[in-house]
Amino acid sequence: MRSKAGEGESHQRFIQQALGLAAESAGSGRGGPFGALVVRAGEVIGQGCNRVTSALDPTAHAEVVAIRDACRRVGDFRLDGALLYASCLPCPMCYAAIYWARIEAVYYAAPGELAAAAGFDDLVVAASLRQAPEARAVPCRCIQAADAEKPFRIWLELPERVEY
Repeated sequence: MRSKAGEGESHQRFIQQALGLAAESAGSGRGGPFGALVVRAGEVIGQGCNRVTSALDPTAHAEVVAIRDACRRVGDFRLDGALLYASCLPCPMCYAAIYWARIEAVYYAAPGELAAAAGFDDLVVAASLRQAPEARAVPCRCIQAADAEKPFRIWLELPERVEY
């Protein structure tokens, strides 16, 4: 991906906004030290701070909050062509949400090691996901079921399904 003239300044401006959201969140006591923006065509279409503790929601990471905000604002679950600016490297859960939202690229300020040093488990989760399902920190065990494929078969036969 080639940078256009002035693009570096835009990246810097948006990453500073994400860092500002993270600092606000860290100081407010409403969530952890993370902030994120979703940007499309140079315009912020979603933003979020970590709200895990205040919302009592372990999925309310800044990136997920920003993606939810952007999706509501644009009226679509896909954010094709959008960029995400995060104060820190997104954790595996957030990266999955970024992937499913079809965000084009992620720009972040702090590496995951800074989050780990502050007591966040992002790197532990990432390492666990590289393990076989049954060997993960939270073991995943497959239970054989005769109708396991039935929901997928129904989905594939549904003519009016919305593709992801």
